[in-house]
Amino acid sequence: MAEITAAAVKQLREKTGAGMMECKNALVESGGNEEKAIDILRERGLASAKKREGRIAAEGTVGSYIHMGGKVGVLVELNCETDFVARGEEFQQLVKDIAMHIAAAEPRYVSREEVPANVLEKEREIARAQAKNDPKMANKPDQVIEKIVEGRLNKFYEETVLLDQPFVKAPEKTVAELVTEKTAKTGERIAVRRFTRYKMGEGLERRSEDFGSEVASMLG
Repeated sequence: MAEITAAAVKQLREKTGAGMMECKNALVESGGNEEKAIDILRERGLASAKKREGRIAAEGTVGSYIHMGGKVGVLVELNCETDFVARGEEFQQLVKDIAMHIAAAEPRYVSREEVPANVLEKEREIARAQAKNDPKMANKPDQVIEKIVEGRLNKFYEETVLLDQPFVKAPEKTVAELVTEKTAKTGERIAVRRFTRYKMGEGLERRSEDFGSEVASMLG
């Protein structure tokens, strides 16, 4: 079996707009042949999602999720191109799934572009200091340190950015890949515009509880 490299997966994703896991699976199925992998993705309706990225998605809905007992609440706005798709079962289920995910995973931003520059720079400084203070990194060149810093920044994105987070109901895919799948199925551009997450008593001086873990445990 041909070795499927990260570079090959990335290249296929750039060409098709399909999710990372979909691209990897298509390459495995095709024995590493990129053209065959593209055909596989096209047959599954996943290769055309990127073409829809420039379309205007002004319809959609605001969905909600309230955790049992009313201790965590989420409002999320999900957009699509037509009211017909917005009212469809596929889209409505996606809204519910993303709202539940937000309740469990506690993202702070929708996308990487929303992360403030000062927050990102602070994370870089912390990661750089941690790397330089690591005895294993002694005498390592700056470019090695910077690669480590970028790796830790990617981890920061996975923890705080909604689209980069592993989807709680199927951790093998990210929320972004989930949205891409639904874009392919509905034939319309779908985008998460914004969300708000409320936690009962947040900011008050009281006993702390991990509601995110509690919600995640409910999902099995």
